[in-house]
Amino acid sequence: MANADKFSDLDSFDRELIKVLRADARATAAELGEKVGLSPSAAHRRVKILEQRGIITGYRAVIAENVQGKQGTVFVHVTLQDQRRETFEKFEKVALTCAPIEECHLMSGEADYLLKIVLRDSLSYEDVHRDVLSTMPGVSKLVSQFSIRTVKML
Repeated sequence: MANADKFSDLDSFDRELIKVLRADARATAAELGEKVGLSPSAAHRRVKILEQRGIITGYRAVIAENVQGKQGTVFVHVTLQDQRRETFEKFEKVALTCAPIEECHLMSGEADYLLKIVLRDSLSYEDVHRDVLSTMPGVSKLVSQFSIRTVKML
């Protein structure tokens, strides 16, 4: 089922359930039902269907940054040497195995990728830049931006 098809038949209850779950993934069926105007069993049934259809793909816990030993977040724009499939595949294979890279997005525009690097404990950005990013296959240019603070996070 294509993604467009997957979302095209969501009704207002499904959309409201998704909205509530995005704000509180631990909401009970009773809480969900009350907030969207359904019985708890109907809310639970709809959530299960959304999970089975791949619309809800998981739940996560957001941990306080100071508990994780987080020292900072750096966003890195990566430009590759060329646009060959092989270059992209080699870069992505390494990015998937690199612990400091929390997110890797293929982008349109000037840079090919946007990386979210989370620095924890004694890991410095200098270490990540020197030992990881600059050694990744196909990298031509790195532009780093340091986050001052997180304003909103899902």
